[in-house]
Amino acid sequence: MATAELGTPANTGVSSEAPARPRWRRKRRGLLGGVVAVAVVGGVLLAVTGLFGDDGKPAARAGDATSMVAVREGPLSSQVSQSGTLSYSAGADGNPYSVVNRASGTYTWVPAAGAQVDCGETLYKVGEKPVILICGSTPAYRDLAEGDDGKDVRALNRTLVSEGYADKSDLDPDSRYFGAGTAVALEKLQDERGADVTGRLDLGQAVFLPGPLRISKVTAKNGTSAAPGHPIMEASSNRRQVTVKLDASQQSEVKKGDQAQITLPDNRITSGVVRRIGTVATSSGKNDSDSASATIPVYVTLEHPKDAGTLEQAPVQVQITTDGVKDALIVPVTALIGQAGGGYAVEVAAGDGGRTRIVSVTLGLFDDANGQVQVSGALSVGDRVVVPST
Repeated sequence: MATAELGTPANTGVSSEAPARPRWRRKRRGLLGGVVAVAVVGGVLLAVTGLFGDDGKPAARAGDATSMVAVREGPLSSQVSQSGTLSYSAGADGNPYSVVNRASGTYTWVPAAGAQVDCGETLYKVGEKPVILICGSTPAYRDLAEGDDGKDVRALNRTLVSEGYADKSDLDPDSRYFGAGTAVALEKLQDERGADVTGRLDLGQAVFLPGPLRISKVTAKNGTSAAPGHPIMEASSNRRQVTVKLDASQQSEVKKGDQAQITLPDNRITSGVVRRIGTVATSSGKNDSDSASATIPVYVTLEHPKDAGTLEQAPVQVQITTDGVKDALIVPVTALIGQAGGGYAVEVAAGDGGRTRIVSVTLGLFDDANGQVQVSGALSVGDRVVVPST
């Protein structure tokens, strides 16, 4: 039976005298003292078998069989894949909001865990009087009445307008001033909620928190004493969110606004966007110096929250697209072989008869989800590269 020689381009500086078997039955030999090259490229840990044996000559990669795959050109995305947890978004630090009571008396109604409370609605009751949720980031710390000015007044004005107790023509939602328009709208809210209609907001009659809220934990009990300054429940927003613990070494790859693909527990796929990236790394190792296990929290907001249904604290898989190339020259990652002096190459069919040549390549983006990599070098679309058979 005829055999074909393994061709090598003149610029590689290596030669091979080992015969190659016919293409239809050709197999890779085991490594002849070969090496394993390991590199981290674009956050992807890549291990490829060495191209050269310990005699400096090309050594075939390990594997019982090989096949040919055509080099193609097209769009390629670089992605980071991690597991995550689907829940509801909370405070800027990732922790739940704490609801602090400022009223005195007896708790006569508290919501159940899982309840949702919108801006302007009753959050709980003390002495059968409602404590109303005002949506704002400045906590309640004083009585509010006509003539007052500040961020808390602006939060009150915004809530009154957004919930329909005043029109923008009557009350500027961005105004920090408590005027007659604020008082009139507040009286409408108080009347609807069953509060004392005073046109002023005394400390203890409202809780100021970013909202709407979803109650996650309640510690206050009906019939117990309400003490000012005590936290009585925890809450999150009602926005769906996935929290990903990203390997700290990949932090520079992910940025706010990156698109994400989320695989839900039932294998349905929904889309999301990276909205926030934590700045403090935490370690799951025995000590804080265990950098191998350090992670950074990444928060992904769902673009279609209804896709998540009622799932909470559910494990999901997240694929974040970090970069992309419109016209990339693409080969399978498994086609890469390490070179003795460093760098990478691919083995390319040189023509009929089973001849091949080694072509050095420069690596670009990695699509680890699909096992593809962008390369540049003396390759053309349609060239056939050698990969291990599956």
